[in-house]
Amino acid sequence: MDLQKLLKIVAAVIGVLSIVFLISIISTGDDAIKAGEASTSVSTFMYVAYFILAVAVLAVVIFTVLNLVSNSVELRNTLISVGAFLVVALICYFIASGAETVLKDGSILTEGQSKLVGAGLYLFYTLGFVAALTMLVFGIKKTLNK
Repeated sequence: MDLQKLLKIVAAVIGVLSIVFLISIISTGDDAIKAGEASTSVSTFMYVAYFILAVAVLAVVIFTVLNLVSNSVELRNTLISVGAFLVVALICYFIASGAETVLKDGSILTEGQSKLVGAGLYLFYTLGFVAALTMLVFGIKKTLNK
């Protein structure tokens, strides 16, 4: 049995368990969860979900690093892409402005936090624009090549 078949079986088992846990949480009901009657079962499911998320992220990181280490061309391209993302993120951070703000609940959003929120929005808009432009250019190119 190769690794891909094993991973498919593990993913299927995790998917079925997730469905069972979801049905269990939904059947408990909102009122019971808010009252704290089902807090132990819900928190147990949450810890299981955190564990599965950690395993999934760890598996992706391990397989990605192993793949990149074995292929120097992909490693170079990945580093260029990550570097370009960081450059765009830094540009967005330096463009963004922030101001200390009092929130509705009375807490204070500091100037630095406000600047990070603004930078995140600028980064999101920039990456969205680049993605849309890329799809448009390649769509037009594909249409013209036919």
